[in-house]
Amino acid sequence: MFKNLFGEISVFFSYPKHLLLFAARLIIAYGFAKPALMKLQDMTATAHWFASMSIPFPTFTAYLVSGIETIGIILLILGLFTRTISVLLSCVMMGAMFFVHGAHGFSVADNGLEIPLYYMLFLFIFASFGGGKYALDYLLFKDTNDE
Repeated sequence: MFKNLFGEISVFFSYPKHLLLFAARLIIAYGFAKPALMKLQDMTATAHWFASMSIPFPTFTAYLVSGIETIGIILLILGLFTRTISVLLSCVMMGAMFFVHGAHGFSVADNGLEIPLYYMLFLFIFASFGGGKYALDYLLFKDTNDE
């Protein structure tokens, strides 16, 4: 009896899975938008900012991070190459946590690790489960993990 009950509960909660993945992709893409645009507006200032935090190869890294974030926004919205871009964006988040937010503790009020950590957790979910049925990955590549 309990086995059937748990099975029915599991099926019931699987219905919104793809809608939640779609909504989460849009929210995370939106969250990357302002920081990415701020970097792109003045790449020289971004490179100087990176250098002030002792980020290696600051000009190259500024362009690389800005490019990954910008392309990542587009790909997350479309749900295209979701797993790959999520891994790359996770690397960007790890760098942000180490170079920018780590010295400020955990709290978002102190510009700490909290928000980048949440982003990274969502990106790990996308890397693990894909973009869901409401993604171009599903339409183009029939990702069987999205069933």
